[in-house]
Amino acid sequence: MAYVGPVTRPDLMTFTGPCTAALGATFGFVVGNAFGNPWIGALIGAALGFGLAFLLCRFDVPRTAGRWAVIAVFAILGLVLTNVGGAIAGALIGGVLSWFVYWLSTGAYRKNVPIYYTSLQTLWYNAFLFICGLVFFFLVAPLVPVMWLSFNAEDFFTFTPEMLSFDPAGYSLKHYRDFLGTDEWMVPLKNSLIIAPIATIISVTLGTLAAIGLSQSHVPFRQWIMATMISPMIVPLIISATGMFFFYAPLGNWLEATLGWNQSFVGYVKVILAHAVLGVPFVIITVTATLVGFDNSLTRAAANMGANPVTTFFRVQMPLILPGVISGGLFAFITSFDEVVVVLFVGSAQQQTLPWQMFTGLREQISPTILAAATVLVTFSILLLTTVELLRRRSERLRGLSPG
Repeated sequence: MAYVGPVTRPDLMTFTGPCTAALGATFGFVVGNAFGNPWIGALIGAALGFGLAFLLCRFDVPRTAGRWAVIAVFAILGLVLTNVGGAIAGALIGGVLSWFVYWLSTGAYRKNVPIYYTSLQTLWYNAFLFICGLVFFFLVAPLVPVMWLSFNAEDFFTFTPEMLSFDPAGYSLKHYRDFLGTDEWMVPLKNSLIIAPIATIISVTLGTLAAIGLSQSHVPFRQWIMATMISPMIVPLIISATGMFFFYAPLGNWLEATLGWNQSFVGYVKVILAHAVLGVPFVIITVTATLVGFDNSLTRAAANMGANPVTTFFRVQMPLILPGVISGGLFAFITSFDEVVVVLFVGSAQQQTLPWQMFTGLREQISPTILAAATVLVTFSILLLTTVELLRRRSERLRGLSPG
């Protein structure tokens, strides 16, 4: 049971102030390091943090007005000390510090904590959330400079003084024009858009059928079969790629010699089948997770009403497991669209995909257009993962695992 009643406001001098000072010292250390004096910056940050907590708590400044005032003051301070970039950094620091003060001073840090938790348990609960947020930040943070540099007006991988000062002259869309306006990049993009959807359809079809079959308790050795089918997720990709090369190379030669298929077409077939193998495990896992809450009495009722297995699947099962199927398909699509190792082993120059072109560009010629391509891939992946999360929530609502 979570604690929902009123909380006693923590003491300013022994709790809120010191905690805010510690956070301010952390920010001050980072900022001071940029100026060559990290420890002096930590002392100034601690003093600012404690003073901020004292002013906001002692005078009971309203949350909205207090936060905006702190953000404005820190933004002006950053602008005076550096430039527009410093103003943005100051606004972010001010926003975090002001939120932290109100979060502590109002007792909101115990909002979702069970009432019987001790102080140490409450500390660990919030520390765990902070650690998770920190891990997420360090995973996502490297993407920000890449996306920022993709708008560089110059042809190199460094931040220019104009970019750091947010001068419009330092920014340009030239790299995006190079990406969208040359065959060097558009042909690999077209190949990716051909290979990924077809591989996804195959993965979804095979993975969904496998998940439904393996969800039946009477299937012998189903755990061993499941482990074998999801092994492409576990086995190192370089090993999988090597095995696929030795398997698909003779298959491609046989298709060309016996059936007379075009070499380029055979290359596409090999890459599509290889990517489908990589995508099947994602579909199996997501569909199996959806089938955990599936009521099998619905299929038995459909059979009693005279429906054949195919009709039962499409009219009863499929609508309920559809969110899991689509989620698995999106994961399979992302896997195929972003994959480069298997393509290098199985494909040829005619099947050069966008990640392959990016890898070649990094190895042979350092072109900032790679940053524009990476930004497009990251944005596309974020949109797909957002769709996956929305579908997951819809699936939980349909199965009654979360409120509508």
